[in-house]
Amino acid sequence: MNRVRMQIECTDDLLPDGKNIPVGIAVLDTGIANHPDFRNRIIDFYDFIYGKKYLYDDSGHGTHVAGCIGGDGRMSGGKYRGIHPKCNFIVGKVLNANGEGNLEDMVSGLEWILQCAERYHIRVVNISVGVTDTKEKELLKKMFELIEEAWKRNILIVCAAGNTGPKPMSVSLLGAGKHIISVGCHDGDYFKNKEGTCELYSGRGPSPFAIKKPDLVAPGTDIVSCNAAYRTGNRRNSVPYVKKSGTSMSTPIVTGAVALLIQKYGKMECEEIKRRLVYSAIDLKEPWTKQGWGMLNVRRLLEI
Repeated sequence: MNRVRMQIECTDDLLPDGKNIPVGIAVLDTGIANHPDFRNRIIDFYDFIYGKKYLYDDSGHGTHVAGCIGGDGRMSGGKYRGIHPKCNFIVGKVLNANGEGNLEDMVSGLEWILQCAERYHIRVVNISVGVTDTKEKELLKKMFELIEEAWKRNILIVCAAGNTGPKPMSVSLLGAGKHIISVGCHDGDYFKNKEGTCELYSGRGPSPFAIKKPDLVAPGTDIVSCNAAYRTGNRRNSVPYVKKSGTSMSTPIVTGAVALLIQKYGKMECEEIKRRLVYSAIDLKEPWTKQGWGMLNVRRLLEI
Protein backbone atom coordinates (compact mmCIF):
# COMPACT_ATOMS: atom_id res chain seq x y z
CA MET A 1 0.00 0.00 0.00
CA ASN A 2 2.92 2.35 0.52
CA ARG A 3 3.80 2.39 -3.19
CA VAL A 4 0.11 2.54 -4.14
CA ARG A 5 -0.35 5.74 -2.14
CA MET A 6 2.65 7.25 -3.93
CA GLN A 7 1.33 6.19 -7.34
CA ILE A 8 -2.07 7.78 -6.81
CA GLU A 9 -0.74 10.80 -4.89
CA CYS A 10 -2.49 10.01 -1.63
CA THR A 11 -0.15 11.94 0.68
CA ASP A 12 -0.35 12.58 4.43
CA ASP A 13 -1.54 16.17 4.02
CA LEU A 14 -4.73 14.89 2.36
CA LEU A 15 -5.79 12.71 5.30
CA PRO A 16 -8.74 13.85 7.45
CA ASP A 17 -8.06 15.56 10.77
CA GLY A 18 -10.58 13.43 12.62
CA LYS A 19 -12.78 16.35 13.74
CA ASN A 20 -15.84 15.24 11.77
CA ILE A 21 -17.89 12.05 12.10
CA PRO A 22 -16.00 9.31 10.22
CA VAL A 23 -17.46 8.19 6.92
CA GLY A 24 -19.14 4.80 7.13
CA ILE A 25 -17.99 2.36 4.47
CA ALA A 26 -19.98 -0.81 3.88
CA VAL A 27 -18.14 -3.86 2.56
CA LEU A 28 -19.89 -6.90 1.07
CA ASP A 29 -17.32 -9.68 0.92
CA THR A 30 -16.05 -12.76 2.76
CA GLY A 31 -16.17 -11.08 6.16
CA ILE A 32 -13.56 -9.30 8.24
CA ALA A 33 -11.08 -10.43 10.87
CA ASN A 34 -10.46 -8.62 14.14
CA HIS A 35 -7.13 -7.27 12.88
CA PRO A 36 -5.30 -4.61 14.98
CA ASP A 37 -5.34 -2.20 12.03
CA PHE A 38 -9.15 -1.93 12.36
CA ARG A 39 -9.18 -1.34 16.11
CA ASN A 40 -12.55 0.02 17.34
CA ARG A 41 -13.71 0.89 13.80
CA ILE A 42 -15.77 -2.19 12.83
CA ILE A 43 -19.13 -0.95 14.01
CA ASP A 44 -21.39 -3.69 12.62
CA PHE A 45 -21.09 -7.13 11.06
CA TYR A 46 -23.75 -9.42 9.60
CA ASP A 47 -23.14 -12.95 8.39
CA PHE A 48 -25.53 -13.76 5.53
CA ILE A 49 -23.89 -17.15 4.90
CA TYR A 50 -23.84 -18.98 8.25
CA GLY A 51 -25.48 -16.56 10.66
CA LYS A 52 -22.52 -16.34 13.03
CA LYS A 53 -22.53 -13.41 15.44
CA TYR A 54 -18.79 -12.77 15.83
CA LEU A 55 -16.25 -11.18 13.48
CA TYR A 56 -14.52 -13.63 11.17
CA ASP A 57 -13.20 -14.07 7.65
CA ASP A 58 -12.67 -17.68 6.58
CA SER A 59 -11.18 -16.59 3.24
CA GLY A 60 -8.99 -13.56 3.96
CA HIS A 61 -10.27 -11.71 0.91
CA GLY A 62 -12.59 -9.34 2.77
CA THR A 63 -9.99 -8.48 5.41
CA HIS A 64 -7.42 -7.66 2.74
CA VAL A 65 -9.97 -5.48 0.92
CA ALA A 66 -10.88 -3.64 4.12
CA GLY A 67 -7.20 -3.03 4.82
CA CYS A 68 -6.82 -1.42 1.40
CA ILE A 69 -9.75 0.84 2.15
CA GLY A 70 -8.84 1.95 5.60
CA GLY A 71 -6.49 -0.13 7.72
CA ASP A 72 -4.48 2.28 9.89
CA GLY A 73 -1.19 0.43 9.38
CA ARG A 74 -0.35 0.30 13.09
CA MET A 75 1.33 -3.10 12.67
CA SER A 76 3.69 -1.66 10.03
CA GLY A 77 4.41 1.76 11.49
CA GLY A 78 1.94 3.18 8.97
CA LYS A 79 3.65 1.73 5.89
CA TYR A 80 0.75 -0.48 4.87
CA ARG A 81 -2.13 1.74 5.93
CA GLY A 82 -5.14 2.06 3.65
CA ILE A 83 -6.43 5.09 1.81
CA HIS A 84 -8.82 6.37 4.54
CA PRO A 85 -7.36 5.11 7.85
CA LYS A 86 -10.04 6.78 10.00
CA CYS A 87 -13.19 5.43 8.36
CA ASN A 88 -15.71 3.13 10.04
CA PHE A 89 -16.57 -0.30 8.65
CA ILE A 90 -19.95 -1.96 8.27
CA VAL A 91 -19.34 -5.45 6.92
CA GLY A 92 -21.70 -8.01 5.43
CA LYS A 93 -20.43 -11.52 4.79
CA VAL A 94 -22.02 -12.59 1.49
CA LEU A 95 -19.25 -14.91 0.22
CA ASN A 96 -17.95 -18.20 1.61
CA ALA A 97 -14.36 -19.31 2.21
CA ASN A 98 -13.89 -19.94 -1.52
CA GLY A 99 -15.12 -16.47 -2.43
CA GLU A 100 -18.36 -17.93 -3.78
CA GLY A 101 -21.83 -16.56 -3.18
CA ASN A 102 -25.26 -16.12 -4.66
CA LEU A 103 -27.45 -13.25 -5.78
CA GLU A 104 -29.91 -13.82 -2.95
CA ASP A 105 -27.29 -13.04 -0.31
CA MET A 106 -25.98 -10.08 -2.32
CA VAL A 107 -29.50 -8.65 -2.50
CA SER A 108 -29.98 -9.23 1.24
CA GLY A 109 -26.68 -7.49 1.89
CA LEU A 110 -27.69 -4.43 -0.12
CA GLU A 111 -31.08 -4.29 1.62
CA TRP A 112 -29.35 -4.43 5.02
CA ILE A 113 -26.99 -1.61 4.06
CA LEU A 114 -29.86 0.63 2.98
CA GLN A 115 -31.69 -0.12 6.23
CA CYS A 116 -28.78 0.92 8.45
CA ALA A 117 -27.23 3.60 6.20
CA GLU A 118 -28.47 6.57 8.19
CA ARG A 119 -27.57 5.05 11.56
CA TYR A 120 -23.97 4.36 10.52
CA HIS A 121 -23.41 7.32 8.16
CA ILE A 122 -22.83 4.94 5.24
CA ARG A 123 -21.86 6.86 2.11
CA VAL A 124 -19.85 4.29 0.16
CA VAL A 125 -20.27 0.56 -0.52
CA ASN A 126 -17.39 -1.64 -1.68
CA ILE A 127 -18.19 -4.78 -3.66
CA SER A 128 -14.98 -6.49 -4.77
CA VAL A 129 -16.99 -9.22 -6.44
CA GLY A 130 -17.59 -9.97 -10.09
CA VAL A 131 -21.14 -10.81 -11.13
CA THR A 132 -21.63 -12.74 -14.35
CA ASP A 133 -24.80 -13.29 -16.35
CA THR A 134 -27.35 -15.40 -14.54
CA LYS A 135 -30.70 -17.05 -15.12
CA GLU A 136 -32.02 -15.57 -11.87
CA LYS A 137 -33.59 -12.61 -13.66
CA GLU A 138 -35.87 -11.53 -10.82
CA LEU A 139 -33.02 -11.39 -8.32
CA LEU A 140 -30.87 -9.57 -10.85
CA LYS A 141 -33.64 -7.02 -11.38
CA LYS A 142 -33.97 -6.57 -7.61
CA MET A 143 -30.22 -6.04 -7.26
CA PHE A 144 -30.22 -3.29 -9.87
CA GLU A 145 -33.24 -1.66 -8.23
CA LEU A 146 -31.32 -1.53 -4.95
CA ILE A 147 -28.30 -0.02 -6.72
CA GLU A 148 -30.58 2.69 -8.12
CA GLU A 149 -32.06 3.29 -4.67
CA ALA A 150 -28.58 3.67 -3.18
CA TRP A 151 -27.66 6.20 -5.90
CA LYS A 152 -30.78 8.25 -5.17
CA ARG A 153 -29.88 8.27 -1.48
CA ASN A 154 -26.33 9.47 -2.25
CA ILE A 155 -24.71 6.17 -1.34
CA LEU A 156 -22.11 5.38 -3.98
CA ILE A 157 -21.43 1.74 -4.86
CA VAL A 158 -17.92 0.93 -6.08
CA CYS A 159 -17.41 -2.50 -7.61
CA ALA A 160 -14.71 -4.57 -9.29
CA ALA A 161 -14.55 -4.78 -13.07
CA GLY A 162 -13.75 -8.47 -12.60
CA ASN A 163 -10.82 -10.66 -13.60
CA THR A 164 -12.19 -12.22 -16.79
CA GLY A 165 -10.46 -9.95 -19.35
CA PRO A 166 -9.01 -9.13 -21.75
CA LYS A 167 -11.83 -10.11 -24.10
CA PRO A 168 -14.25 -7.28 -24.96
CA MET A 169 -17.35 -6.78 -22.82
CA SER A 170 -15.86 -8.82 -19.98
CA VAL A 171 -16.46 -6.14 -17.33
CA SER A 172 -18.57 -7.51 -14.48
CA LEU A 173 -22.31 -7.34 -15.08
CA LEU A 174 -22.66 -5.53 -11.77
CA GLY A 175 -20.38 -2.71 -12.90
CA ALA A 176 -21.72 -2.21 -16.40
CA GLY A 177 -24.38 0.34 -15.48
CA LYS A 178 -24.20 4.14 -15.21
CA HIS A 179 -25.08 4.45 -11.54
CA ILE A 180 -22.17 2.48 -10.16
CA ILE A 181 -18.40 2.97 -10.27
CA SER A 182 -16.58 -0.01 -11.80
CA VAL A 183 -12.84 -0.24 -11.24
CA GLY A 184 -10.31 -1.97 -13.42
CA CYS A 185 -6.70 -2.78 -12.60
CA HIS A 186 -3.66 -0.97 -13.96
CA ASP A 187 -0.30 -0.46 -12.25
CA GLY A 188 0.98 2.24 -14.60
CA ASP A 189 4.71 1.95 -15.21
CA TYR A 190 5.48 0.40 -11.82
CA PHE A 191 5.90 -3.17 -13.08
CA LYS A 192 7.99 -3.21 -16.22
CA ASN A 193 8.09 -6.51 -18.11
CA LYS A 194 6.52 -8.35 -15.16
CA GLU A 195 4.43 -11.34 -16.13
CA GLY A 196 0.93 -11.78 -14.78
CA THR A 197 0.11 -8.20 -13.77
CA CYS A 198 -3.59 -7.80 -13.19
CA GLU A 199 -4.07 -5.33 -16.05
CA LEU A 200 -3.68 -8.33 -18.37
CA TYR A 201 -6.86 -9.96 -17.06
CA SER A 202 -8.79 -6.94 -15.77
CA GLY A 203 -12.38 -6.85 -17.08
CA ARG A 204 -12.85 -4.85 -20.28
CA GLY A 205 -15.59 -2.72 -21.78
CA PRO A 206 -17.44 -1.60 -23.69
CA SER A 207 -20.76 -1.48 -21.89
CA PRO A 208 -24.13 -0.82 -23.54
CA PHE A 209 -24.90 1.61 -20.70
CA ALA A 210 -21.87 3.92 -20.56
CA ILE A 211 -19.33 5.52 -22.89
CA LYS A 212 -16.33 4.29 -20.96
CA LYS A 213 -16.17 1.13 -18.86
CA PRO A 214 -14.59 0.40 -16.51
CA ASP A 215 -14.99 3.93 -15.16
CA LEU A 216 -11.37 4.18 -14.04
CA VAL A 217 -8.43 2.06 -12.93
CA ALA A 218 -6.19 1.77 -9.86
CA PRO A 219 -3.17 -0.37 -8.93
CA GLY A 220 -3.98 -3.98 -8.12
CA THR A 221 -0.89 -6.18 -8.47
CA ASP A 222 0.95 -7.49 -5.37
CA ILE A 223 -0.95 -5.22 -3.00
CA VAL A 224 0.16 -5.63 0.62
CA SER A 225 -2.70 -5.39 3.09
CA CYS A 226 -4.16 -6.95 6.23
CA ASN A 227 -3.82 -10.69 6.80
CA ALA A 228 -6.94 -12.29 8.30
CA ALA A 229 -4.86 -15.15 9.72
CA TYR A 230 -2.71 -12.85 11.85
CA ARG A 231 -2.88 -13.56 15.56
CA THR A 232 -0.95 -11.60 18.20
CA GLY A 233 1.46 -13.87 20.03
CA ASN A 234 0.85 -16.84 17.72
CA ARG A 235 4.12 -17.81 16.02
CA ARG A 236 2.33 -19.84 13.33
CA ASN A 237 0.28 -16.79 12.27
CA SER A 238 2.66 -13.97 13.07
CA VAL A 239 2.61 -12.14 9.72
CA PRO A 240 0.19 -9.17 9.87
CA TYR A 241 0.16 -8.47 6.12
CA VAL A 242 -0.12 -10.44 2.91
CA LYS A 243 0.02 -9.78 -0.86
CA LYS A 244 -2.97 -10.22 -3.15
CA SER A 245 -3.68 -9.17 -6.74
CA GLY A 246 -6.70 -8.43 -8.89
CA THR A 247 -9.44 -5.90 -9.47
CA SER A 248 -10.64 -6.82 -5.98
CA MET A 249 -7.64 -4.88 -4.70
CA SER A 250 -8.03 -1.96 -7.13
CA THR A 251 -11.64 -1.40 -6.09
CA PRO A 252 -11.11 -0.59 -2.38
CA ILE A 253 -8.39 1.90 -3.31
CA VAL A 254 -11.04 3.89 -5.19
CA THR A 255 -13.55 3.34 -2.38
CA GLY A 256 -11.12 4.81 0.15
CA ALA A 257 -10.51 7.80 -2.11
CA VAL A 258 -14.26 8.44 -2.42
CA ALA A 259 -14.53 8.35 1.37
CA LEU A 260 -11.73 10.93 1.66
CA LEU A 261 -13.62 13.17 -0.76
CA ILE A 262 -16.84 12.90 1.23
CA GLN A 263 -14.98 13.40 4.51
CA LYS A 264 -13.54 16.65 3.16
CA TYR A 265 -16.60 18.16 1.52
CA GLY A 266 -19.50 16.61 3.41
CA LYS A 267 -22.77 15.95 1.64
CA MET A 268 -22.21 15.35 -2.06
CA GLU A 269 -24.51 13.82 -4.62
CA CYS A 270 -23.35 10.65 -6.36
CA GLU A 271 -23.38 12.38 -9.73
CA GLU A 272 -20.88 14.99 -8.51
CA ILE A 273 -18.66 12.35 -6.94
CA LYS A 274 -18.60 10.38 -10.18
CA ARG A 275 -17.75 13.49 -12.21
CA ARG A 276 -14.87 14.32 -9.91
CA LEU A 277 -13.56 10.76 -10.06
CA VAL A 278 -13.50 10.51 -13.83
CA TYR A 279 -12.42 14.08 -14.64
CA SER A 280 -9.51 13.95 -12.17
CA ALA A 281 -8.23 10.58 -13.46
CA ILE A 282 -4.89 10.49 -15.26
CA ASP A 283 -5.10 9.42 -18.91
CA LEU A 284 -2.74 6.46 -19.39
CA LYS A 285 -3.17 6.56 -23.19
CA GLU A 286 -4.74 3.12 -23.09
CA PRO A 287 -7.98 2.14 -24.89
CA TRP A 288 -11.17 3.31 -23.17
CA THR A 289 -12.22 -0.31 -22.86
CA LYS A 290 -9.17 -0.97 -20.69
CA GLN A 291 -8.57 2.19 -18.64
CA GLY A 292 -11.94 3.95 -18.74
CA TRP A 293 -11.20 7.58 -17.93
CA GLY A 294 -7.76 6.75 -16.55
CA MET A 295 -5.83 6.20 -13.32
CA LEU A 296 -7.16 7.38 -9.97
CA ASN A 297 -5.34 10.45 -8.64
CA VAL A 298 -6.35 11.39 -5.10
CA ARG A 299 -4.72 14.82 -5.01
CA ARG A 300 -6.53 15.93 -8.15
CA LEU A 301 -9.76 14.35 -6.91
CA LEU A 302 -9.70 16.36 -3.69
CA GLU A 303 -8.50 19.63 -5.17
CA ILE A 304 -10.36 20.16 -8.46
